[in-house]
Amino acid sequence: MSDRAELLEATLESLPEGAALLGNNCEIVFWNQAAQAITGYAAQDLIGRTAPETLQPLLGCCGLPGFCADGSSQQTGRGFLVHAQHKLGHDVSAMARRLTLRDGLGGRIGRAVLFHPAECLDALPHGETGENQEMEASLEDLKERLEQLFEDFTHGGPAFGVLWISVDQAHDLRKTHGAGACEAMLKKVERALAHGLRPMEYLGRWGEDDFLVISHERTAAMLARHAQVLAGLARTADFRWWGDRVSLTVSIGATQVENAASLADLLEKARTSMFSSYHAGGNQITAAPGVQTCSPS
Repeated sequence: MSDRAELLEATLESLPEGAALLGNNCEIVFWNQAAQAITGYAAQDLIGRTAPETLQPLLGCCGLPGFCADGSSQQTGRGFLVHAQHKLGHDVSAMARRLTLRDGLGGRIGRAVLFHPAECLDALPHGETGENQEMEASLEDLKERLEQLFEDFTHGGPAFGVLWISVDQAHDLRKTHGAGACEAMLKKVERALAHGLRPMEYLGRWGEDDFLVISHERTAAMLARHAQVLAGLARTADFRWWGDRVSLTVSIGATQVENAASLADLLEKARTSMFSSYHAGGNQITAAPGVQTCSPS
């Protein structure tokens, strides 16, 4: 039995997430190194003691599981967004997942909590990246523009939307003709898309096979029509490799900042919509929220 306990402790200690085990009275019985790094509290500060008030929102010790009396917890698909306090006094925003622990008869014996800094969720979603320095520069440029536009929007600035564009043939072309052929094709598509940009719009690589357009179209319908124009331009890109003509289509996800809780959420909605278009057979435009899918004419 002791071997099992040691194995469990070693497993929890090796996790990159903070891990805590609590008894029924909110006394802490295990606290790993990652938990110390996130909160500033070492295991010797906490083991055998009731969770301090500063950590109770994180550990779920203040009322209903996951919700605190001050409303500082918000449930998402990845857990609860909570605001606790670091040992040094500053705020700690974290995503926490909680599990009630029970004995063999179903009786409650405690709680397990896993948590990580909420900043991890703020990394902006983008497509897969390789070692293409030009693409990395495009990613960084677009990130800066997006962050500035989102900051401006939160302070009363103009709304904007994004189009996440993925070339349907890129994966197969890379596999059958190699990375050089795929890169040449993507540059051809990028030049074609650039011809359809409105004033003050931005276009750049957003991953190995993906592009992102930052648009200021005022409504979802206008954004979708603009996406149709860009999809048509991508189809007309005449790409040939060693004499073979490759027909090109794109899958597009469209969303607008008014429908997003954060910049990361905005991009995640665009990515999810793009995947909806791709899995519908490609050559599609999907607007988020909803399932407004259409085939470009």
